[in-house]
This record gives sequence, C-alpha cells and structure tokens, in this order.
Amino acid sequence: MMNPDTENTDSIDQGFFGHPKGLRTLFFTELWERMSYYGMRGLLVLYMTVGVTGNPGLDWSNAEANAIYGIYAGMVYFLALPGGWLADNLLGYQRAVLFGALIIMLGHFTLAIPLEQTFILGLILVAAGTGLLKPNISSIVGQLYSTNDDRRDSGFTIFYMSINIGSMLGFAVCGWLGEKVGWHWGFGAAGIGMFFGVMQYLNFRHLLGEAGNKPNDMPQAQRDSYIKWSKITAGLMVVVIGLGLLGIITVEPKVFAENFAIFL
Repeated sequence: MMNPDTENTDSIDQGFFGHPKGLRTLFFTELWERMSYYGMRGLLVLYMTVGVTGNPGLDWSNAEANAIYGIYAGMVYFLALPGGWLADNLLGYQRAVLFGALIIMLGHFTLAIPLEQTFILGLILVAAGTGLLKPNISSIVGQLYSTNDDRRDSGFTIFYMSINIGSMLGFAVCGWLGEKVGWHWGFGAAGIGMFFGVMQYLNFRHLLGEAGNKPNDMPQAQRDSYIKWSKITAGLMVVVIGLGLLGIITVEPKVFAENFAIFL
C-alpha cells in the first residue's frame, strides 16, 4: 500500500505533464509576458511612423523610429544583466519575477496613454521589467528539478512552448486591435495580458516552493552595501529619466543607436 506522504509528494512533483506543478505557474506567467511583449513590439515601428490609413501614428521618420526600436530591443537584453544580479544578491528569483511582471504591466498601461512622453516612459518600464523577469524565470525552471533529474531538458522544452504560444497570441490580439481599432487599444491589450500573468503568478506562486525564493547567502554587511548602492543607482536613473522626459536632457536616438556598442 502506498504511503500517503509519498503519494502527496508525487502529485506535487508530477502535476504538470509529469513535471513539477510549479512549472505550470512559470509556463503561464511566461505565456502572458511574451503575449504582451511581442504584441506590443509588433506595433512599435508602425505607430512611431505614419501608421495606417485612418489610424495615424507619431509621424516620426523611419530612421528615428528604427533607432528607438533598436535601442529598446538592445536595452531589453542589456538590462537582463543587472536584473540577474539583483535576483542573485538581493531579491531572489521569485520576487524578481513578480516585480518585473508588475513593472511590465505598468509599462504597457503607460503606453496606452496617448502622449509622446508616456510612450517613451512606457518603453523604459517594459524594458526594465523584462530585465528583471526574463532571465530569472528561466532560472526558477531549472531549480524545480534536482541535479540528476532527467526531466529537466523536457521541462525547459515545455516552458519554451509558452513563448511560441504567447507570441502568436500577442501578434493576433494586440496586432489586430492596434491596426484596426487604435494603437493604444493594442498597447492596452498587452497590459491586460500582463495583468492576467501577474494574477496567475500571485495565485499559484506557492507551487514553486523554495525554488529561487531566496538570494545568495552572504555576510549582512555585504548585503547592506549592495542595497545602499542599488538604491543610489536607482535614484540616479530616476533623475536622469525624469530630466529626459521633461526635455532638460536630450538624446538623439539615431546617434545613440549608432554608438550603442560603446554604451555597452
């Protein structure tokens, strides 16, 4: 006769296509995040340039629009570095994913406001949130399995399926709304998609257990130092972004994009 404790453990460990139940939480979080990301990204250049008939955009030049698009895409990947560092040393992966998802959702809803300043701010928020969420959610997937668990590779395969499903959903929903109804409806739909992702993550986060729940061990004095300098850096970033949005600091997108490698 099977031990009840063993039976309960097996049901938790094999609750999602024979994989840990926590994989379901991460699967749907990633699905909605990719839906919002790709859905919004597919609208960017069209919205920044001439748009489509009856649905005008910002009427920027193709060179400027593509420069901003390139900067945005580059920053999404660049910010994965500090996002991963923060998760490793201060937040833990689970909180980093939650904070990232909330910031992404706020960014998409900011993009839905029909103002040029909120458009740039929305892109900044989405890039920052993606930097927190994207590298760390994959790390949690790996930590759901023991070192010798041969299901890990197939678990990542299932997880990556969520990217394909989410991207197709985003292009279909956000793309259609953006082009046929209004650009900001498309951006708003991306925000709603991310809202679904946040809600299901909050409701089913407990299935992750201790996977990625705590940052690395270190002396408290070292952690306090990291916290202090992280706050200073974040404060400086807020000041610079604020000055840029107010027009006090100006950056030529095309020049910055051409010299992005130097920035990196």
